[in-house]
Amino acid sequence: MDKKELLKQSSSIYWASGIVSICGIIFEVLFGALGSYILGDGVKQYTLTISLFLTGMGIGAFISEKITKQLVLSFIWIEYGIGLIGGFSALLLFGVTAYLPDGTDALFLYAVTLIVGALTGVELPVLIRKANDIGVALHKSTAKVLFSDYAGGLIGGLLFLFLLRPYFGLVKTAFIVAMINVAVALWVAVKFRKELKRFSLHAGAGGLLLLLIIIGILMGEEAAFHFEQKLYKDPIVYSEQTSYQQIVLTREEGDTRLYLDGQLQFSSADEHRYHETLVHPAMSAAGGHQRILILGGGDGLAVREVLKYKDTRSITLVDLDPKMVELANTHHLLTELNKRSLTNKKVEAVHQDAFRFLEESDGFYDVILVDLPDPNNESLNKLYTMEFYSLLRNHLTPGGAIMVQATSPVFAPQVYWTIDRTIQAAGLSTNNLHVDVPSFGGWGFVLASRHPISLKDLQIKAETRYLTTELLPALARFGKDEDAKIEDESGHPVELRPNTLIRPNLIEVYEKSWKYY
Repeated sequence: MDKKELLKQSSSIYWASGIVSICGIIFEVLFGALGSYILGDGVKQYTLTISLFLTGMGIGAFISEKITKQLVLSFIWIEYGIGLIGGFSALLLFGVTAYLPDGTDALFLYAVTLIVGALTGVELPVLIRKANDIGVALHKSTAKVLFSDYAGGLIGGLLFLFLLRPYFGLVKTAFIVAMINVAVALWVAVKFRKELKRFSLHAGAGGLLLLLIIIGILMGEEAAFHFEQKLYKDPIVYSEQTSYQQIVLTREEGDTRLYLDGQLQFSSADEHRYHETLVHPAMSAAGGHQRILILGGGDGLAVREVLKYKDTRSITLVDLDPKMVELANTHHLLTELNKRSLTNKKVEAVHQDAFRFLEESDGFYDVILVDLPDPNNESLNKLYTMEFYSLLRNHLTPGGAIMVQATSPVFAPQVYWTIDRTIQAAGLSTNNLHVDVPSFGGWGFVLASRHPISLKDLQIKAETRYLTTELLPALARFGKDEDAKIEDESGHPVELRPNTLIRPNLIEVYEKSWKYY
């Protein structure tokens, strides 16, 4: 073989290395995203999937020592395997979650992650050996193949983050990446066809697999939607994977429900109980209502309640996901509930992390309403820390009031009272309230201010469906199994330590509290 042909083949090896490394990193983060959505606790799932994937790569690298012959053919069938298993991974995970017993979905995901990781781990050593066999010096071949591999990893991560996940979703992304793996295998087969015995057989197998994957791209989401429907009680009427979360709306017999990453946010049947308790005690306790800050609440329901106060001049809504706010402004099921509150000229929507917004903002607010998701991962935990509540305090007018949704004192009493203790550690006085919301149980709130507030002095003057002035003191009464006296399994008192950025103890407490629910 002449030198020109050898250079073409070596170039093919480098390009193949870069492309399959892009696919590998995309599968790695894809499995983390699937685990986060299906199993919850994003940090935990990303940690497990990345660890398993890297372990699989180590196993694959070890196995690759036994592959010394037919390197091109081995690479081709490795790519076929990655394409088949990785491509159908997301679709099958939804099916496993929908139809098989609890826990099976986790085992399935972790097994797939390990297997695809192992196959990915075989790729690089095989390519390096092939590059060396072509006749290029080993150290040069290794350096170039490694460069292609590592550079491809960066590109893959960026593609998943900014293109594939937001525009194609998890199921279609898996098939698209699998198609690339198989296409690379076919391209390598053509480039090295002179070395392959029974070339037509190997190429034909790849062609059939490619056709199957293309069918998956065209029809996989419809099948996944059918499986996903099984995860929810009511029929899904809207589903979208945004850059930040999975948004799902369901509707059944007049009841509209919103889910974010599989977690129920509200039911139209009883959301008024939650949002009236979130908004009106703080509005009543505050010395004024001119400037209101709402952190979270992209559905517009808290804004709807605030707009009942005619003396409110401005409402700043900080919600990270612009797609959620857009949906709340356009979908008729949400606009019927929120009364098109987010289109009111008093409302300004800011799409930014709440912590960063408070760090960068220099404004002061009469009322601050914190309607953020529960602290079930690291990124959300920082919004339940002493540092975060200190920022809230620093943006509060002297006579202002803060209301924080603080998860359930029934299901997670230690979480609720830890949040209360953390708010106090930030230098704020607190009152504790809880309300029964039938769709997801008893729920807790913490009313905070610079000075003590007497609930007996508060008056609910806005029009409400549930909350009354007379009811307020009753919301501050807690049963013996949900009050601040937390005991461990042995009956010993549990010390409630403030949650901080340096010591994020709330995540572990949250996981233990909700594991049975």
